[in-house]
Amino acid sequence: MSFSLHSLRYGCLALFLALSAGVYAQQDNENQLSVDMEVRSRGEMRRGGMPSEEGITENRAGFITGRTRLAVNYQRKWLEAKVAGIHSGVWGQAGKGSFNLSEAWVKMKSDLGFFAQIGRQNLSYDDERIIGANDWTMATMSHDVLRLGFERGGHKVHFFTAYNQNSDTQLGNSYYIDGAQPYKEIHTLWYHYDAQSLPAGVSLLFMDVGMQGGTKEDPVTYHQQLLGGYLSVHPQSWSFEGAYYRQMGHDEHGILIQSWMASAKASYKPVSALNLTLGFDYLSGDEYFAVPPSGSIGLVRHEVLKGFNPIYGSHHKFYGAMDFFYVSTYVNGFTPGLQNLYFNAWWKPSDIFSLSAAYHYLAMSANLPNMKKSLGHELELGVMWKPMRDVTLMAGYSYMLGTETMERLKRSSDDNLQWAWLMLTVNPRIFSTRW
Repeated sequence: MSFSLHSLRYGCLALFLALSAGVYAQQDNENQLSVDMEVRSRGEMRRGGMPSEEGITENRAGFITGRTRLAVNYQRKWLEAKVAGIHSGVWGQAGKGSFNLSEAWVKMKSDLGFFAQIGRQNLSYDDERIIGANDWTMATMSHDVLRLGFERGGHKVHFFTAYNQNSDTQLGNSYYIDGAQPYKEIHTLWYHYDAQSLPAGVSLLFMDVGMQGGTKEDPVTYHQQLLGGYLSVHPQSWSFEGAYYRQMGHDEHGILIQSWMASAKASYKPVSALNLTLGFDYLSGDEYFAVPPSGSIGLVRHEVLKGFNPIYGSHHKFYGAMDFFYVSTYVNGFTPGLQNLYFNAWWKPSDIFSLSAAYHYLAMSANLPNMKKSLGHELELGVMWKPMRDVTLMAGYSYMLGTETMERLKRSSDDNLQWAWLMLTVNPRIFSTRW
């Protein structure tokens, strides 16, 4: 497999250079340059939660996080480029937070519908459940990849690939367990078709992810695969979406993976200002602890991992705004899966103001000894106001009524968990020119 993956990477690079040469030969004198800025600040207040290592639980926690992003965009007919720097952190944080390039890429296109894009990119596909930019977090998610694609006549085919190292070593492969990206290598093929007459869209996704385990002296890359699809249909005032994915292969410890997930939701707009949604997510889970809870003796080694991992998606969008699931982990990294039955309503009486409300019933998908499946109920309220162009003010409040199972799995000391937040985002275009 190593030979084929190396051949694939070199083949993609050759195709990228060929496309580059073809685009370069075309002459186009209209250039566009723009500079965009974003400043975001979010204050959060929490009540209840998980105890510290000393066993002490702070009943309330308050903090403010911030993000500042500056992006330079260049475009002409067959060429695009973007460089975006981002600073993120907590107000008053030791080390003054972090600064990074969130995007730095060039994209070359042809009039036949082909394109080639290389560099650090935000990737977003379908509903962002598996691959998303995760914009809610201050740092966002970006990938150093080569992306090749074709888009024409309702058809879209994208392929992207990456191979990561810790350093430009001269011998062998550097040990990647602490690398900047969460994987050693990735190879993904995505196909999408839009049927405008219905209207409807369907996508197919195949992903191979290489996760490196072993030791620095003897690193081993294990490959896991994800295969599935996404469907959306929008007849008049209705909207239906569904997805199904399977995971297979091996994790970074060489353990066999056999997991799956399915989701479905229906939305209805009785009037243009009101949207009602009912949905259900099911993610498979493991039936026992990898490391038993306190008081147990010995370790249980999984022979097969059944806990589905939504990988690099925008998890905050799907499993409750308080991010108890697939953002934070269970005790000892345990994954008992999730059932998420939810209803939400969104009302936008004007272009500058909207209200939202949501309810989640959450339960495990696995059967655990001496535990009920129910994890609890989460209620969410939100408001959005745009007092002027480029300025958005948002606020939210969430309440989680957890069960005994939730307390045991999350080590939560309080079954009445609350979270409130207030966020200001200002994102003007500060410069734009053509020549």
